[in-house]
Amino acid sequence: MAKIPKKLRHSVRFTALEAIERINHGGAYSNLLLNELIQKNQVDGKDTALLTELVYGTISRQLLLTYQIEPFIKKAKKVDPWVKRLLQLSLFQMLYLDRVPDHAIINEAVEIAKAKGNPGTGKFVNGVLRSIQREGVPSLDLIKDPLERLATEISLPKFLTEKFVAELGEAETRKLGLSLLEPSRVSARIDLRFLSREEAIEALAEDGIDARISELSPYGIVADKGFLAGSELFQNGWLTIQDESSMLVAQALQIEPGQKVLDACAAPGGKTTHIAALLNNEGSVTALDIHEHKLKLVRENAERLRVADTVVTKEMDARKVAETFDAESFDRILVDAPCSGLGLMRRKPDIKYQKQPQDFVQLPKIQLEILKSCAPALKSGGIMVYSTCTIARAENQQVVAEFLATQPDFEKIDLALEEKLQPAIREQMLILYPEMFMTDGFFICAMQKK
Repeated sequence: MAKIPKKLRHSVRFTALEAIERINHGGAYSNLLLNELIQKNQVDGKDTALLTELVYGTISRQLLLTYQIEPFIKKAKKVDPWVKRLLQLSLFQMLYLDRVPDHAIINEAVEIAKAKGNPGTGKFVNGVLRSIQREGVPSLDLIKDPLERLATEISLPKFLTEKFVAELGEAETRKLGLSLLEPSRVSARIDLRFLSREEAIEALAEDGIDARISELSPYGIVADKGFLAGSELFQNGWLTIQDESSMLVAQALQIEPGQKVLDACAAPGGKTTHIAALLNNEGSVTALDIHEHKLKLVRENAERLRVADTVVTKEMDARKVAETFDAESFDRILVDAPCSGLGLMRRKPDIKYQKQPQDFVQLPKIQLEILKSCAPALKSGGIMVYSTCTIARAENQQVVAEFLATQPDFEKIDLALEEKLQPAIREQMLILYPEMFMTDGFFICAMQKK
């Protein structure tokens, strides 16, 4: 590959292509990669929002864009993967963004193709994009199999589409899938020990950030404009970035100051630090994780959020809790179990292309083992919350049902959550799908030891 011209290397579309390539090679999660590339390629600050939109928009629609491009490249002898990514990125802009005219999109795509490949690659990209511009993309009606047509429309692998159709029905699956193509929004948890949400919103406005009070969490705000992590409140540790759905977990535990709490699968510490704030410097939360480098993140978060004195970290497998801690050691236990992460598909669209059917066989076994191991360590009358950031029934309702079938001293209890969330509660379990309130998908069940 020839040396990339400096101006092109610093452009938002060249950086977007680099991000998409790395994500597709499995080298990085989309949410972790962009800041690195912004710094490396010195992308102008005013272009960072566009970069995010290009990367997330292209990846989230990858299967649909592939279908739309395929008729225009099927006669080519060989098309390198990066060229296909460049075509997808360009087509996403042409179809879904209206701020840049098609001729400018095509011209820059051609320049990138020539720089990364050769003049012939540039001609090929120009020909494909101009043919699409002239003829339009193929209709989804050409796909005869209804399931495959739906999977392509919502850009979800066919086995996942089939899974959701079986659990939710076709109409709800379409609604879910289309909602995942919408941009995610940023929310934050305010530490009410230091200031109210109204005071936080007022302070953020001075930093040029438009925010409003969350209707789902009494600790949350939602930012419609601005960079929350760059705010003074974030630096002071009075605010932390956390999805509204994730904030509901500590609330479901019904924490009281002075209690001993176990967070069995703690990293990176968002829920741990929320629990610690609710303890208000009275009591403790023991945070477990199987990896020391992840526990380091928990400690760093606890330090920034001024709860380090309340948080104790311990490197261990949560399936060993019963062997490590005495019976009835904790007033509250949180099992925020490792899961498939399907509730995060809007925020991390690459997740949906990485899953395999066997994931939904192995993960529930691990989740159940953790619950069973934690059960003896909970005091009588104590509450254990089981939560996941997935929307797969096998990892949620079925795990709870199997646990309760083998643990007669546990029973589900009502969730102490906001009234607005009641439509998402079924049989005392919160089953929050991403399209309901445009949050992450989440599952929460609170169980009390009799």
